[in-house]
Amino acid sequence: MASELTDQRLCKIELDEASIGRGTPDQEHERAVAIYDVLEANEFGLASGEPGPFILRLALQDARLVMEVRGGDGTALVSHHLSLTPFRPVLKDYFAICDRYFSAIRTATPAQIEVLDMGRRALHNQGAEILKTRLEGKISCDFNTARRLFTLVTALHWRG
Repeated sequence: MASELTDQRLCKIELDEASIGRGTPDQEHERAVAIYDVLEANEFGLASGEPGPFILRLALQDARLVMEVRGGDGTALVSHHLSLTPFRPVLKDYFAICDRYFSAIRTATPAQIEVLDMGRRALHNQGAEILKTRLEGKISCDFNTARRLFTLVTALHWRG
């Protein structure tokens, strides 16, 4: 049974190259860390009960988040297209506070940086909750996995 649980995980994450906008070095680092972290420890399963591990490909297409899930052997399993509308207010606020945070770490006091970081984390948590809610009945994942996947969703929006 323990091996079944460990199979309900992601073994690889791919970001659609056409969807990715290059970000600042801080943003690029955050994306790389998120991919590494999610692959190190995650809980991810399909509502269909299909056994894992899974490969996840994230893309933006026609103003929708596309989550293509394949089996560990590359076999296509399911593709979910999620409206980005519920994410827009959180993404807007998240990017604004991230800009302020990354500027502040160079010049602000530790107390000011901490306040911005708390706000950034709160918005990140809110984005993760929205993602978990949007995936209900399709994909199950724990909160930490949803948080790291939300980081990757933000990475797809760094264009422009």
